[in-house]
Amino acid sequence: MLMLRITTFLLLSLLAVTTLRADPLTIGAPAPDLTAADQNGVPIHFADIYAKGITLVYFYPKAGTSGCTAEACSLRDAYDKLQAEGLQIIGVSRDTSAAQKDFQDKYKLPFTLVADTDGKVAAAFGVPMIMHVIPLASRQSFIVKDGKIAWTSLHAKTNGSADEVQKALDGLKGP
Repeated sequence: MLMLRITTFLLLSLLAVTTLRADPLTIGAPAPDLTAADQNGVPIHFADIYAKGITLVYFYPKAGTSGCTAEACSLRDAYDKLQAEGLQIIGVSRDTSAAQKDFQDKYKLPFTLVADTDGKVAAAFGVPMIMHVIPLASRQSFIVKDGKIAWTSLHAKTNGSADEVQKALDGLKGP
């Protein structure tokens, strides 16, 4: 009986891990058209944001943690320059709208934060979950241009996030 329980547990654990894995969107794929709540609990429509210009959608595991704060502050510190180049920024994590709002206020983040509490935004982008007590989004970034994925970073940087995004923007401009 004990062996059956152990085998069942291992199989369910394996199933849980594999269902949290995903294939990230590739360059040229249509950007997901979905709606999710922002830091104020207001629904935002991703397609409306994409229509305004080049958009960075970056995923981070947990608001307020050291790596996620470094990443967000890197983008905050370069925000004026990135925005001058037409870039819009959307940060996404599994946190609640209230937690996103606290994070935004505490670190004076000038961009939208999405509360992906059900994981649908991460799933639409193919962002895998990190398995802990609760699933957390993996740190990945996507640039959307003309409604399509134009650049991806499947292992996005924390402190150097803005530099990584700037290099991607420079590359999208062409020669």
